Amino acid sequence: MKLKQVIVGWVNYFRIANMKKAMTHIDEKLRSRVRVIIWKQWKIPRKQIKSLIQLGIPEEEAKGLTYCRKGYRFIGKSKVVHRALSTKRLKQRGIPSALDRYLKVHTVI
Repeated sequence: MKLKQVIVGWVNYFRIANMKKAMTHIDEKLRSRVRVIIWKQWKIPRKQIKSLIQLGIPEEEAKGLTYCRKGYRFIGKSKVVHRALSTKRLKQRGIPSALDRYLKVHTVI
């Protein structure tokens, strides 16, 4: 809810600017960070593997990512997490898109 309020307010404030490219970049960063937050909420490896399998990832790939020694940023950008937590799934969970909102309210002067 708070994220949606911030995005809507920020996009409405800058709606007269030409920011399509910037909004695309902001959306990518935002979704990556949300994926990391969801990954952190799963906490323990058993829960991470179970959740990835429920989202349609094969068990071997889920285990490979779960026991990876890389940091959260690497995991948030990995292809496995992108397939599991796709943009479509994040929209269904209620994560707003800054680019969609910008395209909806953008005015040309």
